[in-house]
Amino acid sequence: MPRPSSVLCPSCGTLVGVKDPQCLNCGRRNPGMWGLAHFLRNVGDDMGFARLVMWGCGALYLACLASDPSGISSSGLLSFLSPSLRSLFLFGASGAVPVLGYHRWWTVLSAAWLHAGVLHIAFNMLWVRDLAPPVAKLYGPGRTVIIYTVAAITGFTASSLMGAVPFLPHILGGAGFTVGASAPIFGLIGALLHYSRRGGSALVGQQAKGLAIAMLIFGFVMPGVDNWAHLGGLGGGYLASKVLDPLLPERGDHVIAAGLCLLASLAAVLASVAHGLRLFAS
Repeated sequence: MPRPSSVLCPSCGTLVGVKDPQCLNCGRRNPGMWGLAHFLRNVGDDMGFARLVMWGCGALYLACLASDPSGISSSGLLSFLSPSLRSLFLFGASGAVPVLGYHRWWTVLSAAWLHAGVLHIAFNMLWVRDLAPPVAKLYGPGRTVIIYTVAAITGFTASSLMGAVPFLPHILGGAGFTVGASAPIFGLIGALLHYSRRGGSALVGQQAKGLAIAMLIFGFVMPGVDNWAHLGGLGGGYLASKVLDPLLPERGDHVIAAGLCLLASLAAVLASVAHGLRLFAS
């Protein structure tokens, strides 16, 4: 099937040629994305980002299980098929112990791709599937990746720092070890909250507020939930979306920055494994 000669500009929706160097309407460079725009649009508004997260998290979850089969826990519903703490540490768990104790600062990126059980990963991937496409429709796929990454960093940084604060009640404390996509998921909710204020969409605001409140209440009720990662991710996503401004069109450099965010996340996982293997060997 031949490629189309024209596509819609990802930033403003104007019809452009696939090889046009610049969109005449909004000024975006390479609006045809080197001939790939049509293919990428066919995989959804998020250009396949939700699928990438789901496949990436799934692959790392299986890798954690395979790296230490004897440590797999199945003692309860929430911990069913839970990877061992050793394997989670190896692949990049964050928290006060890895970040402050072992100086593995890059784990604030890698931890968002790891999960501590079947239910943990299942629920988080459902939220990614449901939230990433609408956020990408409002902000563009590139800015969605940036928001997701910033929220992961702010969420796990908050949890790691608060995990080192002594004498806090358990419900207010951070985490010694923490993993999961829920921090950047809260960042996507933060982006929806900012859009409702910036764009005046009451419906988006009501839905985002209701979702944030319900998930925060659930976090304070259920044991083992990292509330500081959620709050940090919510704040980081809101601030990142404020800087990116959803009422302005997405630019080509946003897409490049998104690619760098994904490469940084991969590098964080690889750095964790390399550093962890050296620690275990010593």
